[in-house]
Amino acid sequence: MSHLILATNHGAAAVLGRSNLANIALGFSVRFVWGRLPSEEELAIALEPRSAKHSRTGDHWLDDVERNSLIGFGSPDIGFLQLCEKFDSIEVWADVRPNDQLVLVWLLDLLRPYREITTKLSLVHTDDMVANYAPEAVAKWKLPVVKVTENHLVTASRAWRAYRADTPGPCFDLLMTDMTVLPRLRSALIAMFEELPDSTTGLSASEMDLLEFVNDGYTDPRVVEEARWLRNVLEEHEAREALLELAEHSVPPVMLGDPAFDNEDRYFGRSEWKVTLTELGRSLLAREEDMWRHNPIRRWWGGTELTNERLWRWDRECRLLIAP
Repeated sequence: MSHLILATNHGAAAVLGRSNLANIALGFSVRFVWGRLPSEEELAIALEPRSAKHSRTGDHWLDDVERNSLIGFGSPDIGFLQLCEKFDSIEVWADVRPNDQLVLVWLLDLLRPYREITTKLSLVHTDDMVANYAPEAVAKWKLPVVKVTENHLVTASRAWRAYRADTPGPCFDLLMTDMTVLPRLRSALIAMFEELPDSTTGLSASEMDLLEFVNDGYTDPRVVEEARWLRNVLEEHEAREALLELAEHSVPPVMLGDPAFDNEDRYFGRSEWKVTLTELGRSLLAREEDMWRHNPIRRWWGGTELTNERLWRWDRECRLLIAP
């Protein structure tokens, strides 16, 4: 019996691949929690057999896979659906982080029309990040393996369509429904709502964490970026972009630093850039100011484009979505 594991991130796939729990373990690198969502067409093309459409590194879903890792089941040029058809059973291992839960609902929605695949599909919901554990430890885990049903597929499709909608309203409506069939999804969606501009300060929860770190005396931007671990929503490069937006691109600035260096200097640690809170930053931390009274906003939350004129917010105290 051939067995495939699909992990919701590459780190988990690397550990699961060495755990000998399956013939092959593969992960996905797509990010849905930061920036504009890839279009459905872009996502579909990435999963097709390799062709001239995949001219750049990262265009094909197996670009990060070693060329000999699929021996016996295909080459790294194979399409996603074609690979799935080659296995007798498939498990999707879903980590707890919001992006992993979004990858899960995307995958289930994608596979929903293919009954020949969904009938051999099961789910494993983890309690932690698989990448944090040794393969031999993961091999001993006794996590429940749940057979995928139509209820899983319908719930995932509803969630994926809601997240891609042009307002956060459909996602908020989901919180009022029964999503227990995907037990980590509700908390993931709430974590994502907390990344909307706050009803008072206009900053996301992750941005406020960055301010808290600076207020606590951390001035090295590489240390401040570690605030992302408090919520496990952002990756390192996403936390860095959020920090730079607050430190260099807001007018007036929320933080102060020395912008007299380039990205290469930052990468190789040649910069002595330090950050401190400005008066605006301290007022935001005290919840006495609104970021977007002073600055323009243009960013994405799922399929929603946020601007000053179309600024959806989140009331963290009452857990309420506030329309523009």
